[in-house]
Amino acid sequence: MEYKTATRRYGEKMAEKIAQRIMELKAAETVEMLIQFCIGRCHPLKGNREGEYAMDLVQPYRLVFEKKEETLQVVRINSIEDYH
Repeated sequence: MEYKTATRRYGEKMAEKIAQRIMELKAAETVEMLIQFCIGRCHPLKGNREGEYAMDLVQPYRLVFEKKEETLQVVRINSIEDYH
């Protein structure tokens, strides 16, 4: 998501947090590393969302994503939402 688009849709504070999380995802070697070091409070989701992970944005919103491959860390952002 482009920064300008995120700013228009979610506001400045949320756009900054989204950009930060995307940079963290790009920099991480694995999702497990994000979880181990509590980067963005990354955590796996459960139940019907098994296979997806979430990172904190501006409360109560989360960036929800999934791994696409095990060896090469590629992710797909599924949504930005309050799933609680």
